Amino acid sequence: MVDRIFRTDERYALTGPHGRWEELRFILRVAWEFVRGFRALHFVGPCITVFGSARIGEDHPYYDLARRVGRAIAELGFTVMTGGGPGLMEAANRGAREAGGRSIGCNIELPHEQQPNAYLDRWITVRYFFVRKVLLVKYSYGFVVLPGGIGTLDELFEALTLIQTGKIERFPVVLMGTQYWASVETLLDQMAEEGTISPTDRELILVTDSVEAMREHLERYAVERFHLQRVVMLRPMRILGEKV
Repeated sequence: MVDRIFRTDERYALTGPHGRWEELRFILRVAWEFVRGFRALHFVGPCITVFGSARIGEDHPYYDLARRVGRAIAELGFTVMTGGGPGLMEAANRGAREAGGRSIGCNIELPHEQQPNAYLDRWITVRYFFVRKVLLVKYSYGFVVLPGGIGTLDELFEALTLIQTGKIERFPVVLMGTQYWASVETLLDQMAEEGTISPTDRELILVTDSVEAMREHLERYAVERFHLQRVVMLRPMRILGEKV
């Protein structure tokens, strides 16, 4: 009974109703994760968030692509934000670091622990995936999606849903790798034909192999559309754990 009361992991919390005090503890833990994340990342933006596989190593051509993506984003003046892990996330952070840009990660606790990669200027590790997804979206003016698995698809469609429903602005979304994403394009085309999405939803995405095309798209639909400037409007408060 004692073990049940004090279990606060996500898997347990999502298994139906529990005692009132257990539910309250869960709510407070989630709230604290949000507060900690907001304070840690308050001054990191404006960001472009890069999604991609954690399983692709340095010897794969996609790793070099992700590295060039991170470099190009940093050269535009954006902070590169990723999930903070290995693989293509590491490559994007590495490219940003090599270009002299800022490199940020939102890491996640997993049963097989995922360590933050070595190319992060700052990172935060959270327990809950839904907290992580909010942090990856909150500070970003665009999303670049590299080849990845189920988690990457989840992040892609989360961003598209938020844009489609007007919960966030119509930020640019770029899929890197025309061959890799061809079946997703086919599915989206079918959805538009069947009327389950509108033709304008289909226009939300640029699919390309060109880092330069990605860069031009971000410059047009993020920098120019939102009149971005690198200006710090507020000063950090040390008592809140804030850092520039």
